[in-house]
Amino acid sequence: MSAFRLHAAPIDRCPVDLTVLLSASILLLVGLVMVTSASSEVAARSYGHPLFLAGKHSAFMMLGLLVLVGTLTIPIRVWQRLGIVFYGVSLLLLILVLIPGLGKTVNGATRWIPLGFFTLQGSEFVKLFSIVFLASYLASPTVRYREQLRAYLLPLVLIGVLVALLLVQPDFGACVVIMSATLGMLFFAGTPMRYFAPTVMAGGVLVGLLILIQPYRLARLVSFTDPWAHQFEGGYQLTQALIAIGRGEWFGLGLGNSVQKLFFLPEAHTDFLFSIMVEELGILGACLVLLGFTLLVVQGLMISKRCAQAGFSFHAHLAAGISLLIGVQALINLGVNLGLLPTKGLTLPLMSFGGNSLLVSLLLVGLLLRLDWERRNAPAAPRKGKGV
Repeated sequence: MSAFRLHAAPIDRCPVDLTVLLSASILLLVGLVMVTSASSEVAARSYGHPLFLAGKHSAFMMLGLLVLVGTLTIPIRVWQRLGIVFYGVSLLLLILVLIPGLGKTVNGATRWIPLGFFTLQGSEFVKLFSIVFLASYLASPTVRYREQLRAYLLPLVLIGVLVALLLVQPDFGACVVIMSATLGMLFFAGTPMRYFAPTVMAGGVLVGLLILIQPYRLARLVSFTDPWAHQFEGGYQLTQALIAIGRGEWFGLGLGNSVQKLFFLPEAHTDFLFSIMVEELGILGACLVLLGFTLLVVQGLMISKRCAQAGFSFHAHLAAGISLLIGVQALINLGVNLGLLPTKGLTLPLMSFGGNSLLVSLLLVGLLLRLDWERRNAPAAPRKGKGV
């Protein structure tokens, strides 16, 4: 895709997509309020102040907003040119964390690199880097992934290497998110079903095998099928989450009045923030969050479609990948909270406590806004491409 110069004056009255901006802002603000409420007891006990974790979350949110604004100033062609570089950085991050003495282990998982002021979780950034790499590959005019099996399999093998390194940590949740986003991007790119269908089936078999060969994953699956029979063992978190949701009913117990956050529900401000939100704000609060994610993901896919129609291939592939990353991770987190999926250590994008997750989520939103801005402000569309 040829380089192009952007007009200084915006075509529309608002320089960025309002639906993406407003939905992301609502999710961010609701997340801040709920993290403040859900973390108060844990923060008071562990750090001596009920607002300690909320303050930390606010600091990361401010930093993430600065990252978002910075992302708006970077031309998308820069991201496209660095696709293979981002893949190399992903490999480096996933290898460094496995070096003894360098990676930090928590609850049997080695996913973090302590940097003093900040603990880096490489898998969060690998999610972003992997879709940038794949979008760059799919947008290359010399790649014939629709006609040549070898060209189709190459990115799958390279992404598979990242997935294998994630499994060593282990971070099965990140693997599922990356694999789902990869398959979704290939589907929207117009991959022939003779390639795509066997890939999906092979992926399903692989996920099943990964569950069966690890006892703790199999135990989670067993407890998920009947959590009340294992409510003091593997089903403890799920039963406590379901109790919280049941307490909320339509209008909730009121902000700050959750009972389950009083040391009954582990990870109340991270993985199970949604359960506490339903307990305090009720089904109406849950509907607000569901609407926010639905608008964000659907509008992201619409941006992808418009970019494809205008001929911006990389923009279209990347917008689809961003939408899928946010959508799949949110879907898994909500499914876990509602007892529809086995427990996984995945945060709720834009809402849960977690510096790495929040920074990457806001970076994704910034990229999505920039992608749409470039498409709307381009003086002339390049050659139209196929797919997406």
